[in-house]
Amino acid sequence: MTTPEPDVDVAIIGFGPSGVAAANALGTLGLTVRAFERESDIYGRARAVTVNDWTMRLFQSVGLDARVKEDMDPTVALRWVTYDGTELLRLPFPPGQLGHATSYAIYQPLMEQKLRDGACRFGDKVRAVYGVEAIDVEQDADGVTVTTRDVATGATAATRARYVLACHGGEAKTRELLGVNLLGDTLDTRWIVIDGKVKRWWPNRHILTFWSDKERPVVDIALGRDNHRWEIPLKQGESDADLDSEDRIWPLLESVGVSRDDIDIHGWAFYSHHIRFAEQWRLGERVFLLGDAAHLMPPWAGSGMQSGIRDAFNIAWKIAGVLDGTLPESVLDSYEAERRPNVEFYTGVSVELGRIIKQELSEEEQAALAASQESGELPPLLWPPTYPTGWFTGLEPGPMGVPQGVVGRMIPQPRAANCQGLIGPLDDLLGQGFVVLGDNIDPATVLSAEEKAGWDRVGARYVAVRAADQGSESAHDIVDIDGTLLAWLREHDARVVVCRPDRFVAAADSTGLGLPA
Repeated sequence: MTTPEPDVDVAIIGFGPSGVAAANALGTLGLTVRAFERESDIYGRARAVTVNDWTMRLFQSVGLDARVKEDMDPTVALRWVTYDGTELLRLPFPPGQLGHATSYAIYQPLMEQKLRDGACRFGDKVRAVYGVEAIDVEQDADGVTVTTRDVATGATAATRARYVLACHGGEAKTRELLGVNLLGDTLDTRWIVIDGKVKRWWPNRHILTFWSDKERPVVDIALGRDNHRWEIPLKQGESDADLDSEDRIWPLLESVGVSRDDIDIHGWAFYSHHIRFAEQWRLGERVFLLGDAAHLMPPWAGSGMQSGIRDAFNIAWKIAGVLDGTLPESVLDSYEAERRPNVEFYTGVSVELGRIIKQELSEEEQAALAASQESGELPPLLWPPTYPTGWFTGLEPGPMGVPQGVVGRMIPQPRAANCQGLIGPLDDLLGQGFVVLGDNIDPATVLSAEEKAGWDRVGARYVAVRAADQGSESAHDIVDIDGTLLAWLREHDARVVVCRPDRFVAAADSTGLGLPA
């Protein structure tokens, strides 16, 4: 018995941040996509509050960075303050090395709408169907059949895809259908999240503030546009019913110096924090869990939504490479191998930030934190993106999972120029796909015949990076105007590096330039 031909390359279940990011990434790579979303519209309340330069670089790769920035503001700093006004810690955000500000305050519904609008660029090749839910997912040797049901009418339909991305949150039915558990804990404390429209400026409103207190810590965040948010824990013995009106909520805001003259409350909701991971993120051969369907973390590091977006871009270029025949099917196993440790890292950062906010650090830990601030040492929250394992050649893991060498790191993104004088961000000039970069040398001359044949098979291009005070020697040369990429290569003793489509270094001359196994 023959199975039907796939209707699309990839079916996406859930069209929140992870799903819509995947749709844009896959559409940019030329794949056909069908997305299914149970809700008829975007959830109208903000949940995530920030994106950083890594995530913005991903948006740039699909041509949407300028659009989403229209509703965002760069984050100036973080600070930890007690109710009596004592500032415990301030963390200014350094300039970004990835071509964007280090961090941005967002208003999630506006950002999601820009991403959905972006997915519409691809016409019928990338199409979202709203008001339907997935009720069955069945894999076979040639593809996956997704059965959906119309929420309003109950009518069912079947769609065939080569791969499925399950992006529909912590209650992911796909995971349950295939018998995969979400392991971990739900924390005891219940939180109220209050959103307001700003009417006037109050002191330091633009600085992301954590009001540190053992009993009532508060997260105080300026969102994009004229929105602001407070996240406040309920005390022992309090319930959602105790905060069921604005009159009952105002005392919480007044305790941190905000009055009715400053904002209008436009909504509130209650949440519990989770630390959970799915047992596995690849289900069978053709189904992958992304975002909250695969992992849940507390919100303190601002990395929950961003981790799902990074999941989407990580799996997208790998599926595209498998479907066009340039990458082996086994590369899909590197999705979880790369993303799980990275999500675990940010989960750990989130837990530690929560301990600071709730004043749970010991005296020794407080002293170590103060010493690291005085020394100018970057905290883990601001470390550059790295992968400790995955589809790499010569990866050398170091302390805290940070690679010892250049392999497994994301390259900086300076202002650059091509040989015709066009100036712009480096990625815009390099384009999509694999690229081999040489420090003032044609990198093709450094590779062995076998190494070059391997990279030729995946469609790699070869680019010499020249300094701004040099001339170009080939039509493919790129000029590093800022000098940051060349300085970074020399800092890591690398003359030649191979960059993956996601701009992580896959191989380098210092540890071997062969195609990863």
